[in-house]
Amino acid sequence: MPITVGAICLPVTAQAYVGPGAGLTAIGTLIALAAAILLAVVGFVWYPMKRMMRNRAERQDTRTAGSGDEGRRE
Repeated sequence: MPITVGAICLPVTAQAYVGPGAGLTAIGTLIALAAAILLAVVGFVWYPMKRMMRNRAERQDTRTAGSGDEGRRE
């Protein structure tokens, strides 16, 4: 019985209107959220990888620079 009364009280269709101001605000919020997620991925993934690649290249440069004339004896 309570389920039947609850179902009768529910509206059949939603009569809703989103004005232009609220619509533009919602679109702007979604764009800002997407940009924030993208920048978070860049900050947490790209920059540490970039630093790791730079450190690896510097280590290889020091190894190749050290193997020049020091290994030769005259």
